[in-house]
Amino acid sequence: QVQPVESGGGLVQAGGSLSLSCTVSGRTFNTYAMGWFRQASGKEREFVAAISWSGDRTYYADSVKGRFTISRDNAKNTVYLQMNSLKPEDTAVYYCAADFSADRVRVGVGGYWGRGTHVTVSA
Repeated sequence: QVQPVESGGGLVQAGGSLSLSCTVSGRTFNTYAMGWFRQASGKEREFVAAISWSGDRTYYADSVKGRFTISRDNAKNTVYLQMNSLKPEDTAVYYCAADFSADRVRVGVGGYWGRGTHVTVSA
């Protein structure tokens, strides 16, 4: 059973930083590509970032490129999302996803999903 569990959300002022974590149960974490998505109130879920199973390839949405960094620690079954220079438009529920490849994760269908963690950026 693969179950991602997000943590680290909260309230931060614009320009500030926040770090999200996603820990995945199971012994096969290092075979899954991982991704982060977000969904703002009244909007569709959108891709934020993804990382290959080995960590050697990363992908970002244009809206977060240069501000967010995705990384993983396979020994800890954990993927991270470091968010810097946060903007009010980054406010959303952030979801962690696991899938068999980075291409599948980026599409955002199928795979395994966490329940999300709230991020609020105040102006």
